[in-house]
Amino acid sequence: MRSRPDEGTGPATLPRGVLVLLGTACLVVVVGGMRAVAELVGPVFLALMLTVTVSPLTGWLRRRGAPVWLAATATILTVYLGLFALGGALAVSVGRLIDLLPEYQDKFAQLRDDVATGIGGLGVDVEQMRAAMTGLEPGTFARFVEALFGGLAGALGNSLFLLAVLLFMCLDAVHFPARMATAVTDRPQVVAALHTFAVGTRRYLLITTVFGLIVAAFDTALLWWLGIPLPLLWGLLSFITNYIPNIGFIIGVIPPALLGLLEGGPELMLWVITLYCVVNFIIQSVIQPKIVGDEVGLSATVTFLSLIFWGWVLGALGALLAIPLTLFAKGLLIDIDPSTRWVNSLLGGATPSPAEDEAADPAPADDDVHDDVHGMEVRRS
Repeated sequence: MRSRPDEGTGPATLPRGVLVLLGTACLVVVVGGMRAVAELVGPVFLALMLTVTVSPLTGWLRRRGAPVWLAATATILTVYLGLFALGGALAVSVGRLIDLLPEYQDKFAQLRDDVATGIGGLGVDVEQMRAAMTGLEPGTFARFVEALFGGLAGALGNSLFLLAVLLFMCLDAVHFPARMATAVTDRPQVVAALHTFAVGTRRYLLITTVFGLIVAAFDTALLWWLGIPLPLLWGLLSFITNYIPNIGFIIGVIPPALLGLLEGGPELMLWVITLYCVVNFIIQSVIQPKIVGDEVGLSATVTFLSLIFWGWVLGALGALLAIPLTLFAKGLLIDIDPSTRWVNSLLGGATPSPAEDEAADPAPADDDVHDDVHGMEVRRS
């Protein structure tokens, strides 16, 4: 009896359209689950990002003969000190702001009356406007500022969980090169994708930190020159919001602009907004995105969409970690498979980034892992 042409040719493959639909459905389930447990996923990925950032310190100490316990301790202390310094600066600055706001109680009331009277000139009932603006008071402004720091403060506030995850990740980082050397023979693409994520994350954080310090220095000096209260706090806010792509400087200008309105009226507020736009827009929205895009392989459009997506999934902390999260997802879904790497040209433009070049050739990751392991073996002998 004649056999059918497709018999004995292996398992049947589903049509590409069906595979796309199944993959999309799985993605919806995964994203929905991440959003449901955002309070856990956000701190965990923050710990992963911090561990990846300081892991070169571990490797540097091990290559110079430092014992495992010393390398792990130095890594953990570095991360902890950085978190405590940032958390302490936030707490002290916000506390000073809360202490300062009662002095503006009368100015808030006068501002409400002026706004209500001005709108009343357009035919709107003045008493209704005053009733609608009753809730506008210094406490409202303080809650607004706290909301700006909410994502990071919330992650830092869950200190026990975050510090515990950081502890275990930093301990694992000491032995991770040896584990990668075991996996690189069987899964070189996986190792290359993880290596690309680590390199891209470090480059992004380095570039963003440098530009954040520059912007914070300019903003602090300008606000001090204009006589805005607490210029160091607003400089710190500029530094933190610099990690939020595209719209970070818009968030950072709101509090000092409001204080400028209360301190010196609309003219001072316009000066604050104008100088912020000149400095922050040029640096954060023109120069920095171009450099970041060239280094990590993400276009401005993808960067903005990642901000919206991760902010929706994980909240304020997702907005701060939007680029590292996107790099992580790109490494697991695109860089890991040679048949999908063509998508990188759509995500980051026509010119591949250095991180993408390393993903296309897993040899650098392989060599780095074997060099680290060989060095450890020599020291043990």
